[in-house]
Amino acid sequence: MRPSGRTASQIRPLTFTRQFTAHAEGSVLVEFGNTKVICTASVVEGVPRFMKGQGKGWITAEYGMLPRATHTRNDREAARGKQGGRTMEIQRLIGRALRTAVNLKLLGENTITIDCDVIQADGGTRTASITGACVALVDALNFMRAKGTIKTNPLNFMVAAVSVGIYKGTAVADLDYIEDSNADTDMNIVMTETGKVIEIQGTAEEAPFSFEEMQQMFDLGKHAIREIVDEQKRALA
Repeated sequence: MRPSGRTASQIRPLTFTRQFTAHAEGSVLVEFGNTKVICTASVVEGVPRFMKGQGKGWITAEYGMLPRATHTRNDREAARGKQGGRTMEIQRLIGRALRTAVNLKLLGENTITIDCDVIQADGGTRTASITGACVALVDALNFMRAKGTIKTNPLNFMVAAVSVGIYKGTAVADLDYIEDSNADTDMNIVMTETGKVIEIQGTAEEAPFSFEEMQQMFDLGKHAIREIVDEQKRALA
């Protein structure tokens, strides 16, 4: 039995609250159990210098955790004067995942910046950020179409992510903090709604994992992402 009482394949209660903020072109509060992330998508005309003249758009992301998102207060990274390696790695992952979801040529020379701010962390903040950011991105794209900034929907497919791992010898999906901090193996899977893989990040924390265990984790992740995409679409309907 998992600490939460869930079955091995059962994800935490998942909710999306769209238009969570008043000013961003797309915004959502995504909740995976007690993990809560505000994702906003902001649209600006123009692209970074290295993209100019290519007739393509750009999607980038920033990620951060509020000082008291965790059990103890952490200083803001701005106060420290630089971003940590974990933050940079996560925001690059979010950007890569969302750029895969969009035909950048159809976006025109416009930039969408995704901000993912973790207000409460209980495991899986990067996967929740990707999942919520995709919903915010869809709303921003719909805003651009309604305004006439773009003529064709550039969305290729929905993208979602989930954590999986080996906890007390058993493969489980959507780890919360208790499981994540005690897992033998921790893995994050990012996939499209069509079942194709964008990225897999897997690490043996306590003990190496076998190919069979890797397959079990992947199967759990694939099944969970199907569920998550269904919830994304339900929220956007």
